Amino acid sequence: MEIAQWQHRFERWLDENHTTDDAAHDISHFRRVWMTAQNIMANQMAEPLVVLTACYFHDIVSLPKNHPDRSQSSQLAARETRNILRRDFPDFPSEHCAAVEHAIEAHSFSAGITPQSPEAKIVQDADRLEALGAIGLARVFAVSGALGVALFDAEDPFADARPLDDRTFALDHFQTKLLRLPETMKTEVGRELARHNADFLIQFMAKLSAELQGDCLGLDSQVQHRFRRSLSD
Repeated sequence: MEIAQWQHRFERWLDENHTTDDAAHDISHFRRVWMTAQNIMANQMAEPLVVLTACYFHDIVSLPKNHPDRSQSSQLAARETRNILRRDFPDFPSEHCAAVEHAIEAHSFSAGITPQSPEAKIVQDADRLEALGAIGLARVFAVSGALGVALFDAEDPFADARPLDDRTFALDHFQTKLLRLPETMKTEVGRELARHNADFLIQFMAKLSAELQGDCLGLDSQVQHRFRRSLSD
């Protein structure tokens, strides 16, 4: 069966069986991760069906960020995907199931599972790229708003004199996680894309800093230099 046919079947299944109020992990997210994965996979030796399946089901279970078992989400998603494939896609090649499960388990930042296969590395990179750039910026503040987290600490927005705390301030999440993502990428293409998109977040931070100082037109060059240096280290 052609990969496009599998994609169509997975999308139809999700339309009929998967509902969520989490806009960061809906079917549009699955499509975007798959599109990114294809760009990364163009220069990798990998099994496309494993990558496709993991992209479409990696967040079939996604516990909220403030859930005590959040770090187990990817393992729960892997088990649920195995059940779905066995029950609703009996013609899915059984020899790919273990690889799909590993790719799903390893995609999560909070799970801390190192991807071992090319497919798992591609899926992890593609999903992490979703947290960077314009979409990543939108997701940070959408999730923070849903959790009742303040946008930033107006007195010390970049945590110069206080500990970082992204459970209290959304902007802190840039430093606690997002700007660290490029160094975690497992593929060369993923690293290149991650650095590019992380720079967009740094531009936003520099614009925010300038506005907080009354400059509505400029960018704070000190903020740019400070955080760009961390990308190149």
